[in-house]
Amino acid sequence: MVIHVRVAWQVSIRHACRALPVERSTYHYRSRRTGQAALIRRIKEIARNRVRYGYRRIHVLLRREGWQVNAKRVWRLHPEENLQLRNKSPRRRVKGKSREGRSSAAAPNEVWAMDFVHDQLFDGRKIRALTVIDTLTRLSPAIEVRQAWRGRLSLSPDMYLPLTFAFTESRHRSSPTATSV
Repeated sequence: MVIHVRVAWQVSIRHACRALPVERSTYHYRSRRTGQAALIRRIKEIARNRVRYGYRRIHVLLRREGWQVNAKRVWRLHPEENLQLRNKSPRRRVKGKSREGRSSAAAPNEVWAMDFVHDQLFDGRKIRALTVIDTLTRLSPAIEVRQAWRGRLSLSPDMYLPLTFAFTESRHRSSPTATSV
């Protein structure tokens, strides 16, 4: 940037550095660090031969070989060369049972789906509704709304009341062959 200002405005380094708030020592700075190509090459060789070694173990091996290298330098170069260890995902001991394929409805009242719907009233009270929907006609034979569905009621007849009412509501309706949750 300083060079661009010097060429465009034809000014000295001192004036260009003053125009851009840059110190002259920064402009004249030359790095004294020696090349790290040999070190990087050796780190890659170790990482290729010993796949599960991280930067700490690679640093120990480099020190044993006589390299005068700091652990922080190995720590910096390790990810720059994409040598990070991948995190092992924990193995699941128990495989979950997969869901059976969903059956599609060919006639009304053949497959029903049920789900809970949440909402909130104007005064902040929450309500939950158990909705039962015929998957073919998209009609809802039963909706049961409560402020709370307790876990202990899940096995009681109160929870199945909306479904039994929907089954027996009219004579022309028949019970479904499948219900998806």
